[in-house]
Amino acid sequence: MARTPQTSSRTDVVYEALRSDLLDGRIGPGERLKLPSLSERFGLSMTVIREALTRLAEQGMVAVTPQRGFRAMELSVADLKDLTYVRIQLETLTLRASVERGDLAWESKVVAALHTLNKTPNVHEDGTFNVEWFAHHRAFHHCLLAGCGSPRLLGLADAERDRAELYRAWTRSLAHHVERDVRAEHENITERALARDADGAVAALSAHIQKTSDLLLAYAEVGA
Repeated sequence: MARTPQTSSRTDVVYEALRSDLLDGRIGPGERLKLPSLSERFGLSMTVIREALTRLAEQGMVAVTPQRGFRAMELSVADLKDLTYVRIQLETLTLRASVERGDLAWESKVVAALHTLNKTPNVHEDGTFNVEWFAHHRAFHHCLLAGCGSPRLLGLADAERDRAELYRAWTRSLAHHVERDVRAEHENITERALARDADGAVAALSAHIQKTSDLLLAYAEVGA
């Protein structure tokens, strides 16, 4: 059955609410997401709820299995280590190509994306995540790699980074690590990239990705 604009709007509402719950840790790793309960919570049909959960599953934030339904993604040490390895390989390869091939337009977009990200608080006054920060964070990293000249390579790098979004949020919502200066890390990567220091930019990006993984691994490996 074709989705109407009204159905799409309702799905978007559920999707954004559940995504926020996942990022903030209100829905914990592996927690079961029951369609009847969510349908009652939002006052919407289970079809709408299922569509929203399917979108989250496509992004790797929710898992769906036959006869068991939907669950929040598990905090898997093995998966996190593998994802981190793949991301570092893909993103540093793509960044090196961007530094070598990116033009003035690429430089301008990177600077603009970093400025927007720096001007966006990552949490609200009540301590909950600002979902707009995640959107601008994604845009910055996308722009950084977009000078590579290969849409396919860029798409692969973006896809694996998107799969790490929930892990990234858990460093704060579960591991409660708030002392990291992410802004300085982003500025360091940008400065090196725009200076056409490919080795320096790649090293900075690799450390940036690894740091996120290490913080969550330290939390997971002490028994959470």
